[in-house]
Amino acid sequence: MATINETNAVTAADSLLAQPLTGAAALVTGGSRGIGRAIALRLAQLGAAVAICGRDRAALDETRMALQRIKTPVHAESADVTRASEVAALVANSESAIGPITILVNNAGIGLFGPVQDQSEADWDHVLDTNLKSVFLVSRAVAPGMIRRAAGDIINISSLAGLNSFAGGALYCASKWGLQGLTACMAEDLRAHGVRVSSVCPGSVATEFSGKSPQQKPHALHAEDVAHAVAAIVTQAPNSFISQVQIRPLRK
Repeated sequence: MATINETNAVTAADSLLAQPLTGAAALVTGGSRGIGRAIALRLAQLGAAVAICGRDRAALDETRMALQRIKTPVHAESADVTRASEVAALVANSESAIGPITILVNNAGIGLFGPVQDQSEADWDHVLDTNLKSVFLVSRAVAPGMIRRAAGDIINISSLAGLNSFAGGALYCASKWGLQGLTACMAEDLRAHGVRVSSVCPGSVATEFSGKSPQQKPHALHAEDVAHAVAAIVTQAPNSFISQVQIRPLRK
């Protein structure tokens, strides 16, 4: 017959298996909707405290309430992650609310599509700043703390468009190809410090971003598929890391 102490030990072990990210603190950019929201909820379900940012206050509040129902510490903040000053404030406020960031998911992104000759300089700046510059700024802000603690995960949400080209995708593909290069170099810069850097490259996902609902594109990926990949990365055994995940729908 098990003793009370043995029973408590088993219960604690079961809890750790169910919530392996207990004690972790995650920051998810673009976390108020779509893929970012699904990732934030999944990390919270795994036990992490979660900070999210976005520009839509109503969406932020709705996702914050959904996270709070999971009974995890939550911070939600409206921030423009293309501006260094706002990034610095976001990271400081997030760490004050939920603790030192141990997981960063760079998810904020936009897409503008059309023939390259029809795009403006403002379009270029908007896409590249949001999809690429923001990753540099937020990663630069959290990396020193991760280096001091000799641990951390940075996951950059890229796209299969970072590996392939298609008509009308010049700006978007440029941003995601750049993100692939940035991710690979960050991984080499930080791995000696115990910090793991990975990219997740999904195909078309049925979210507001793609403009396609599951009914319109029944075989498209879902946001939860990307969240599942992020969960696999951050629960990887500590002496290794998954450098890249490519996700495609099972059926075309």
